[in-house]
Amino acid sequence: MSVIKKYIEKKLKIKADDIRNIEILKKSVDARKKEQLSFVYQLDIECDNEKKIVSRYKKNDVSLKEKKTIIRKINDNIPPENKGQTVIAGFGPAGIFAAYELAKSGYKPIVIERGLDVENRKKTVEKFWNTGELDTECNVSFGEGGAGTFSDGKLNTMVKDRFGYNRKVLETFVRFGAPKEILYLQKPHIGTDKLADVVKNMRLEIERLGGEVRFGVRLDSINTEKENETQKIVSVNVTDRESSQKQEIKCEKLILAIGHSARDTFISLHESDVEMQQKSFAIGVRVEHLQEMIGRNQYGDMYKILPTADYKLTHQTKDGRGVYSFCMCPGGYVVNASSQKGMLAVNGMSNYLRDSKNANSAMVVTVGPEDYESDDVLAGMRFQQKWEKKAYEAAGGKIPVQLFGDFKKDRVSSEFGEVIPETKGEYAFANVRKIIPESVASSIEEGITAFEKKIKGYSRDDTLLLGIESRTSSPVKILRDESMQSNIRGIYPCGEGAGYAGGITSAAMDGIKIAMQIKGGNYK
Repeated sequence: MSVIKKYIEKKLKIKADDIRNIEILKKSVDARKKEQLSFVYQLDIECDNEKKIVSRYKKNDVSLKEKKTIIRKINDNIPPENKGQTVIAGFGPAGIFAAYELAKSGYKPIVIERGLDVENRKKTVEKFWNTGELDTECNVSFGEGGAGTFSDGKLNTMVKDRFGYNRKVLETFVRFGAPKEILYLQKPHIGTDKLADVVKNMRLEIERLGGEVRFGVRLDSINTEKENETQKIVSVNVTDRESSQKQEIKCEKLILAIGHSARDTFISLHESDVEMQQKSFAIGVRVEHLQEMIGRNQYGDMYKILPTADYKLTHQTKDGRGVYSFCMCPGGYVVNASSQKGMLAVNGMSNYLRDSKNANSAMVVTVGPEDYESDDVLAGMRFQQKWEKKAYEAAGGKIPVQLFGDFKKDRVSSEFGEVIPETKGEYAFANVRKIIPESVASSIEEGITAFEKKIKGYSRDDTLLLGIESRTSSPVKILRDESMQSNIRGIYPCGEGAGYAGGITSAAMDGIKIAMQIKGGNYK
């Protein structure tokens, strides 16, 4: 910070004593000229004579900053006896932030999470990766923190944010143990190792404030009654993992933060006439390269002393399909993220230091209703299951892996080149091309080949493809109106599983919006 302060003094022609505060708003690497790499900072400075200083500079160089805040007033003073019981199904980012916001305002939400607390969840997941013994209720998808707990912990989002929800999410993460740098890095991330501690700390605060988090409790079905020609929620039926006991929990409000892998819940909600519709998502593979290769391409010889290099790639195929990188994990691992027996799905994960020898990214193609096999609302989910079953069978439950050179020739690989898989869970050679639709496979082949022009070595024959990446987003959208409720009143579809988010930050933001809606009647 001392170097930055000296630069400010010189730039603004002011004395050190005139500077009251310096806050880093954004920090990024400018790698357009590899022989002249630089860090780019956006700074918020409090000093004397601000208007006079600003008048000497162009607006895009130095300007007065307008403070952005959430502008709507929330009624947090509703008497407790009038609040009614709120149940939150799911304790991923959406459920955590909804519970936290409600608990801060005196509500006492009951959170039900089918998976386990983060400590026991980690043990269960590690056992699966080491032995292949899958726990269908507690895995990479289900448990405290949601699927994001076993990911890179990326916190960037494309969601437009007029009211400051994004900043609110980041500040909350920092309050509960995340590194402060996430407040200003252009592409902030926490890492799965640190994120686990953050979500645990948030849970402890929710409980301290009067909320209740019940792990190992699965939402089975909902109960409704008709009032003035309108169906409304009155209770939920759940099953306790430890005792196998079934229980009914009364509630006036149900926040559905179930995540995009809760397939049995989708079926149950559909049977209860909760309105849903088909939704497009993306499907493909994970691509692994040596992190050193990515670093040298992005930063040149300076890559070792700069943040671990990432990338973002897109390509339009000759057939009109879009191929793009997704959830890129620098210095990361490809993980077995299965949640159903006889089916296999993969995801990407990085620790905070991003110090694995490989970079990996999903390489995916969008699929939609035109690719599904029926017009049933759950056809997208069935589509996922069909290809996940092929992935499981291709390598006997291990992660299927294939070299790109063999992928192009439609044959099983027999040996690795320079790139050796960095995975969590066992892997085996298989024909990855056969575990995705051929239209997707040909698009990925064309895309990877085209990306050679952007990153030298990207289409090397020893590039690894692992599959199947099928859980990029929810295959359904649970409809909600302007009051954030479904057609069954009192049900609030929320987060990524309901089709309203696409990552940790956007899911957390949606959780906050739902809580604010419940507290004050309007989140906008």
